[in-house]
Amino acid sequence: MKSHTLILAAGLLALAPLSSQAKIVRTVEKTFTVQPGGLLRVDTQGGDVQVQASSDPVVKVVARQRVRTDLESEADEILRKLTLTIEQQSEGVTATAVYEKKSAGFHFGSWPPVQVDFLVTVPANYNVDLKTSGGNVTVGDLMGKVHARTSGGDVILGKISGEIRAGTSGGNVRLEEGLGVVKLGTSGGDIRVGRAAGPTDLDTSGGNIEIKSVENAIEASTSGGDVSAAIVGALKGDCRLRTSGGRVRVTVDKGAGFDLDASTSGGDVEAAGLTIMIEKGGSGRSRLAGKVNGGGPELKLRSSGGDIEVKTR
Repeated sequence: MKSHTLILAAGLLALAPLSSQAKIVRTVEKTFTVQPGGLLRVDTQGGDVQVQASSDPVVKVVARQRVRTDLESEADEILRKLTLTIEQQSEGVTATAVYEKKSAGFHFGSWPPVQVDFLVTVPANYNVDLKTSGGNVTVGDLMGKVHARTSGGDVILGKISGEIRAGTSGGNVRLEEGLGVVKLGTSGGDIRVGRAAGPTDLDTSGGNIEIKSVENAIEASTSGGDVSAAIVGALKGDCRLRTSGGRVRVTVDKGAGFDLDASTSGGDVEAAGLTIMIEKGGSGRSRLAGKVNGGGPELKLRSSGGDIEVKTR
């Protein structure tokens, strides 16, 4: 008798993951005629947020409700506890999905039992303020401001002409191009930027930072990875790159003038191709400071555990 009970229990456990992964999907769509320059606000619990631009003067919101059940009746009951709001206001369009507050006691499976993904199409000249508690945030090319936050996913941004403030608590951040002021942060992932044309501030607690094209002042800091940057043309402002546990690698134009201040506690500073009037230290030592090509804005490089490399192209 006991053996049969054990076999039955094992069978139920084997089926449980299968059942918990089963999903019913319900979709809600709304479209609004808007003026360029408006604001889209999105807030969802655990779902993905994706924004793409079009040439039409409309905001189209598609809310994809993913319910963790394979029973239609149970899905109806779950969705009755979800407040889904998609509405037009004076400043633009708001889309939010909030499930009722979690009650005390044990809950089987993930919470909440429904996640809402938002796919939104906006005019090319539009501003967005996006938030999710656990999904990814993806924004295509926009001529407006982008504010984006997620507690556990990635942030992926295209070519953005307005101010950017974006962060995640546990994923990676990627920006193709930022023309305005940029501030990106993550608590545990990498940050990769294609082109940083405006003043840029990057910070990660545990990943690498890579900037392929720096064209303005930049601050980049990581507590546990490498930092690499390619500065294009003359430095237009101070540039400060720091890591507590990796290497710093910087490429500069051969004729660029700047004040170099590079120091590492756990490696060497290597400089190749620089015309520098050395004030402190030297190449191959732990410190190198001096004026490059007569001086200019500051290029400050710091590492607590790796080498620093500066080279020209």
